[in-house]
Amino acid sequence: MANLTPEDIRTLRGENPKMRDRDFADQNGLNEAELLAAYSSIDATRIEAHPDRIIGAAQLLGEVMALTRNASCVHEKIGVYDNYHSGGHACMVLTPEIDLRIFPSHWRHGFLVEKETDAGMRRSLQVFDAAGDAVHKIFLRNDEHEQTWEELKSSLAVKDQSQVLKVEPRAPVEAAKSDPAKLSILRKEWTRMTDTHQFMRLTSKLKMNRLGAYRIVGAPFVRALRPEAINQMLHKLQDSETEVMVFVGNRGCIQIHNGLIDTLRPMGPWQNVMDPGFNLHLRLDHVAEVWAVEKPTQRGIAVSVEAFDNKGMLILQVFGVGKEGNDHRPAWGKLVETLDGLPEEVLS
Repeated sequence: MANLTPEDIRTLRGENPKMRDRDFADQNGLNEAELLAAYSSIDATRIEAHPDRIIGAAQLLGEVMALTRNASCVHEKIGVYDNYHSGGHACMVLTPEIDLRIFPSHWRHGFLVEKETDAGMRRSLQVFDAAGDAVHKIFLRNDEHEQTWEELKSSLAVKDQSQVLKVEPRAPVEAAKSDPAKLSILRKEWTRMTDTHQFMRLTSKLKMNRLGAYRIVGAPFVRALRPEAINQMLHKLQDSETEVMVFVGNRGCIQIHNGLIDTLRPMGPWQNVMDPGFNLHLRLDHVAEVWAVEKPTQRGIAVSVEAFDNKGMLILQVFGVGKEGNDHRPAWGKLVETLDGLPEEVLS
């Protein structure tokens, strides 16, 4: 729906109070940031969105729930924000529970939100990109820091508390980009990598992207898996003691879980990990491509399983935990070998 006034938005929201914010926004031709802006000076306060300010505030709020998502996967971790490293291009939060990679240029709109629920008042810090899509959210878990919260409403608030938010058009997902003429260079340079972070620089130099490179590089670097393999992987992890790193992100933030996968609870198209301190909600019907990937590093081969949607968007990545004294990479590599691959004729 176009040209909705803030009053229109609040009226429609009042008629659908139980619907999740993202679902309500999608249904009414909005985005989440526009929805929240309609409640500015009512249930929401517009605030500075830079991660230095947001994470600085989060560090004062004790144990919270951190949420990062994309269109197909929601990643939730409970913990305390600490060990923050600021930076112009990228920032980090590095704790055993809250592990984030932050890209400040996409932190454009921020809100402190207060929402009355059946369980009582729910308070959160929410950050959105230029298009008004959610980048990162932080939910308070108790009332112990209510006074700090009130102080943040004053210290973080911006002068503009308008209920109308100007957003930019949503950038389209970059489709798979390959250059078969450079395949031999791709394979040669792939074998020379010493760190997984070098991969993006390599593909950029060759005018390719992640999915495009996977589609052409072939064995022994990648193996195409059935889309169902992502759910198969979760079940195999549930049955094992293999610790993994689960990466879920968007343009502005990547959130990482380190540990086991224990409790799975499917519901409709969603597969849900419901573990103490970690929840994952994955739309299995959005998974269009899955790849098992091997990249050389100084500490041996890094094996990942990576899922993409039908537009080429990266939904999530899973690696084996390889910490000193707690190396699950061999067990993870063996588990990945058992996942169902696509027949060669499907790929040709």
